[in-house]
Amino acid sequence: MSFDDTIIGRLSARLLAVPPPLPPPESLVPDWAPSQPFTRPPTPAAVLIALIRRPEGHTVLYTERSPDLRSHSGQVAFPGGKVDANDADVAAAALREASEEVSLAREDAKVIGYMQPYFTGTNYLITPVVATVEPSGPFVPNPGEVHSVFEVPLERILHPESYGVFRISRDGVEHRTWQIDHDGHRIWGITANLTRQFRDLAVGEES
Repeated sequence: MSFDDTIIGRLSARLLAVPPPLPPPESLVPDWAPSQPFTRPPTPAAVLIALIRRPEGHTVLYTERSPDLRSHSGQVAFPGGKVDANDADVAAAALREASEEVSLAREDAKVIGYMQPYFTGTNYLITPVVATVEPSGPFVPNPGEVHSVFEVPLERILHPESYGVFRISRDGVEHRTWQIDHDGHRIWGITANLTRQFRDLAVGEES
């Protein structure tokens, strides 16, 4: 068994086997506090952390969002989005979004588990869905949503030295997130934080 397969096997045992129930809104603490309190319940969302099997080893799939989008334009993200009413669950939502955004074939993906929901300062409650993927074709970005698609070796994701600190000021208050630089791409914010949580779960550590 390869190193990657060993890690994925351990990860599968540590992930939640079924989608976790969403916690009540009054118990949630966002990753950063907005200047104005939320006036509506959080929006359920899902992202796909796709572990792509390649001949040289597994990689993790990321997208660079279109610069024309109204929110988070140009930022790096996992495939994902809001959970629609007709989605069977968060896994269905994450796989649907990955199909729409990068043409990831649903039958190529095998969901191996779920991470705990992540609450954002933009009032989204995100459930990360982790899946292994045996790609049957290339990933093709949807130009209306995605500028480019890239992959980061799983081995690089697992190394703590890959992570730096990103600083951003909102309303005069400095906020910090994890940061990963790879091949000209800067991963920060929610996506970097989720990547770090995934990494810590995979290796059995806490930041």
